[in-house]
Amino acid sequence: MSKIIASAAIRGGYKLVERAEKELKEATKKFGKERLVEFPNTGYYLPIIYGMTGIKVKKLGDMEQVIEEAKNLLPPHPTENVWLPYLGGTLDAGMATLFAEEIIEALKYLDQPIPYLIAPSPDEEHLWIGAADDKILRERGIEFVDGTAPGFAACVGSLPDADTAAKIAHELQEKSLYVFMCAEHNGKRMAEQLKEKNVQMGWETRLVPFGPDITAAVFALGFAARAAMSFGGVKPGDAKRILMYNRHRVFAFVLAFGEVTDEWYATAAGAINYGFPTIADTDIPTIYPRGICLYEHVVPNIPHAEIVEKALQVRGLKVVHTKIDIPVSYAPAFEGERIRKEDVFLEVSGFRTGKPSFEYTVMRPSESIEDGKIEVIGPDLDEIEGESLALGLVIEVAGARFQKDFEPILERQIHKLINEAQGIWHAGQRDGNWIRISKSAYDKGFRLKHFGNIIHAKYHEAYSSIVDKVAIKIYTKEDEVKELLAEAKASYLARDERTAGMTDEGVDIFYSCTLCQSFAPTHVCVVTPERPGLCGAYSWLDCKASYEIDPYGANKPVKKGEAIDEKKGQWKGINEAVYLLSQNKIERMNAYTMLEDVMTSCGCFECISALLPLANGIMVVDRDSTMMTPCGMKFSTLAGSVGGGLQTPGFIGHSKFYIGSKKFISADGGILRLTWMPKNLKEQLRARIDERAKELGVEGFCDMIADETTALTQEEVLTYLERVSHPALKMEPMV
Repeated sequence: MSKIIASAAIRGGYKLVERAEKELKEATKKFGKERLVEFPNTGYYLPIIYGMTGIKVKKLGDMEQVIEEAKNLLPPHPTENVWLPYLGGTLDAGMATLFAEEIIEALKYLDQPIPYLIAPSPDEEHLWIGAADDKILRERGIEFVDGTAPGFAACVGSLPDADTAAKIAHELQEKSLYVFMCAEHNGKRMAEQLKEKNVQMGWETRLVPFGPDITAAVFALGFAARAAMSFGGVKPGDAKRILMYNRHRVFAFVLAFGEVTDEWYATAAGAINYGFPTIADTDIPTIYPRGICLYEHVVPNIPHAEIVEKALQVRGLKVVHTKIDIPVSYAPAFEGERIRKEDVFLEVSGFRTGKPSFEYTVMRPSESIEDGKIEVIGPDLDEIEGESLALGLVIEVAGARFQKDFEPILERQIHKLINEAQGIWHAGQRDGNWIRISKSAYDKGFRLKHFGNIIHAKYHEAYSSIVDKVAIKIYTKEDEVKELLAEAKASYLARDERTAGMTDEGVDIFYSCTLCQSFAPTHVCVVTPERPGLCGAYSWLDCKASYEIDPYGANKPVKKGEAIDEKKGQWKGINEAVYLLSQNKIERMNAYTMLEDVMTSCGCFECISALLPLANGIMVVDRDSTMMTPCGMKFSTLAGSVGGGLQTPGFIGHSKFYIGSKKFISADGGILRLTWMPKNLKEQLRARIDERAKELGVEGFCDMIADETTALTQEEVLTYLERVSHPALKMEPMV
């Protein structure tokens, strides 16, 4: 370990701990020790402090103990005459720095106005968005789990000019990495430079402007700490496991742009605790691993044209970027782009423009398809007048192992595939799709045939084991589009009828899903025809196709075997598979009850169901909700108890649409046990809930379910249930 770096990091640690102590005293004098403090909408308090020490910082008075912890971690300053192995002391100084910085940032949320916009992305007036809440953690967490986001780059400082900043941000986006930005160099910050170039920022585009100061780096490291607790099931206070989890599962690094100050060195030392190396564009001392750590690198003096590739190499991160023959950039980061109306060259949408539009993937005989043939049948973008167009995307697929049931699975991917092209926006599916092509994409040469190039390349890349040939026909003549839409609608209906008739009893095989084990090592999803994966992204058919594509992947068929308890949904074969796949941690699992041996959760669930004993029923809350619920916990707090591969009787994580399934907690009384849910979620699912309840003999059931407008406590829920004669009150006691 370099003595120069050690000295600077330790000096920086002392400076920041002293600053935190001073600012805490000022805040305590102003507000008092009982003043509540938090990063908004998170159940992880101040997550680095909570993760490393187990201390729940709820109020200003709780911070005093943390300041003392930080002081105890600070080592003596290196002397001129005695040389020592400095790594341990420097890492301790780095952790003390992170504690201090987290306190400094938390105190900012007491200011009026708060210096951060509490939103997923900046607006015209507010650039900095501060700490990510738990909703963002779980929405984005699935991308780290499935590899869509291989890691993140914490960018500190600024580049020599805005063009260079945009170029590096763009390169990181193309590598599918998240970019977390903070700190100032030469009076500029990277996020400010991107704003100069009108680059869209926010969680949607993976360019996240956390804050203007170096202290905002804790928002990136806090995100990593929460990943360990949320997805990995690591207990707060288990510092070693949190750090090891991040070193081996969260691939991140620091890019230091500009003069490295003492405070920067100290923060970098904190990041190195996590296994996150620092790559700098300035001439500072070099550190290479010596066997104690894997990634205690400090790599200096890297040219901007090489710095991204160097960072990937140092962190050991492999990013495969497929080049597609289109004139715009292509990467998952561009999926979150917004195209404002004034920037639109072309808009396609049946329900907005009145001109028909649809997308349709259909299996054809192999001899009828010429692989790679892309036809635009009708006017292309150069020939249109106005800003709208009829559009029919017909994708013909053939393959020796391709099955009719795989059509909708590939078709659902069109949304994501088109959205990942820069300057192209897509929403919806089937005949409810909506596409915008920006003026900038058109000016760069994007034309309708490029939709075909994208789909052809990505279908072959993702589904090569079942897809042999792909041809795309793009229709733009309104009469032809209407005629073909009738054929597509008939196919949509036939698919729906086929899948709607599938039941758990009608199959001998369920599918395991271990995709989330990259983050939650003991979690196993069991996906059935009537119970999709808890993230909502994988149905039984999706898993079947996934296995056909990659027999060694995350989805495998599991024979149900002998029934142990059909009512609760327990089978010998499923138990054996779950035990093996959970690393011998989970011995048995029930699919249809939330009261005993429930299915585990990772942290990517869309909803959580929790028992409400007083109501003789359950409540459901979704991750979009930030309110306190009748069980006395917010979604974020509930998630900490349910996630991480745990079995927690009385609580289950699940997808939104599982609520309308016939198998939804069927052993416990099913959907008629549902007594409270957020109003927004209730309206989203009203038709499905009412349809299912009607099958059970209850009309207008959705209006019998309490929400935040009618009840916020269990007692208020009970009062509401009695007023509307909710059926749960007449059912057998749940417990």
